Amino acid sequence: MSLAVVRSRAPAPGRAPEVVVEVHLANGLPSFSIVGLPDLEVRESRERVRAALQNCGFDFPVRRITVNLAPADLPKETGRFDLPIALGILAASGQIPAESLERREFAGELSLTGALRPMRGAFAMVCGAARQFSEGQPAPEVYLPLASAAEAALVPGIDVFGAADLPSLCAHLAGSVDGRLTPVRPSALPDAAAGPPPPDLADVIGHPGARRALEVAAAGGHHLLMVGPPGAGKSMLAARLPALLPPMTDDEALISAAILSASSLGFAPQAWRRRPFRAPHHSSSSVALVGGRNPPQPGEITLAHLGVLFLDELPEFDRKVLETLREPLEAGRITISRAAQQADFPASCQLVAAMNPCPCGWRGDPNGRCRCTPEIAARYLRKLSGPLLDRIDIQIELPALTPSELSARSAVRGEASAGVARRVAIAREQQLRRQGKTNRELDGREADAVCQPDAAGETLLREAGERFGWSARAYYRVLKVTRTIADLAGAEIPGAAHVAEAVQYRRALSVA
Repeated sequence: MSLAVVRSRAPAPGRAPEVVVEVHLANGLPSFSIVGLPDLEVRESRERVRAALQNCGFDFPVRRITVNLAPADLPKETGRFDLPIALGILAASGQIPAESLERREFAGELSLTGALRPMRGAFAMVCGAARQFSEGQPAPEVYLPLASAAEAALVPGIDVFGAADLPSLCAHLAGSVDGRLTPVRPSALPDAAAGPPPPDLADVIGHPGARRALEVAAAGGHHLLMVGPPGAGKSMLAARLPALLPPMTDDEALISAAILSASSLGFAPQAWRRRPFRAPHHSSSSVALVGGRNPPQPGEITLAHLGVLFLDELPEFDRKVLETLREPLEAGRITISRAAQQADFPASCQLVAAMNPCPCGWRGDPNGRCRCTPEIAARYLRKLSGPLLDRIDIQIELPALTPSELSARSAVRGEASAGVARRVAIAREQQLRRQGKTNRELDGREADAVCQPDAAGETLLREAGERFGWSARAYYRVLKVTRTIADLAGAEIPGAAHVAEAVQYRRALSVA
């Protein structure tokens, strides 16, 4: 047989589209061509595959070899197509049975010795196969490098096989009794509690108001901005937010792992069910933060999906970079469009930002350490636009700790994360039962239906909106925070006290 068909998948972030590798052997001058929009890494597969087949004792056909990667309009990258190409050549030349490739998918990079190297995107590839064949069709077997099979085996419903090298895989496909491979099955799914413990909220000294705001943000999934001098504890508080969030569900864990697996970061089984915490540097570009390039790649806001995106020193980010966050913070998704391709990435993360009140950081300090003029401080705050601040639900100030508070740190210890996380979990369960989503994700009509306070609370909310000049978006943000505070208190209808606390969290920054 001079034609063989092998199935694989492309490492597209957020999805894993099927790629059909067609290998044809024809008479004529010896050549080796790869078509189907391959990048440089894929074109270099010719030399890796040739050397691997020869070093493993297989015959490399001295014929005109044409490899087509379909669909032709999908860009192909990475060395994961080495294995499908090699198997296609072996099947087309009759060295392995062509029927052994049916109902199976393959991916892996070959070394010159025929060994299979670890690959990124193994988890995402198996997730793509599971989604495509979830409608009653029998799922295919997936064959991967042995070092990458463990993470892919976490996906339920798919048989994942790991091979150390090309000869062992070919022996399995040929039906050798001594060379049969067995599916890789994890003994148990990793527990999010395994591994090093996350930072505990009990380590935070003082700041009862900030701790309460962090609890409210965790319960409702609200975005949070902390303003305070250097060393006040803003970064410390942000790092402890993931420990307060409820554990991931199975579907959430699969989605998060698939995104990380297809990215350059990769996915480790030890991170299973751990909510991501991304903290990019303030020198990051808009492409790094929200995604870009061609073909489109995800940014930090997508890598933090279902987790926390922490932006420290918020005004030090380029203003144009920060403005790209407006739409994904509102919609929970981001669409990257290029001339030939469009990609839609999830971006439902919880934003936590921290900043100093002025360039020197000491504005309002009672010891008079600030040397910034009002014009300099106002110019510093103008780096943050009003529309961006409108999308941040909770805005609080953190004062610097006094020497007496620091010296009493061992005598007065705050509540641990475990106790706060229990209250957060109860509030989240109540929200999911009531509306099927967190309070932050409610639209205007849903917020009117479930967040409406009593008469006294409505009066207080209206007066606060008129006094501070809130926009419609800011008004509804406060309304949703009010609902979260009431959920933490176990109240059926938000009252004036809940509204008063929510209004307190809406800090008015002077942005011209």
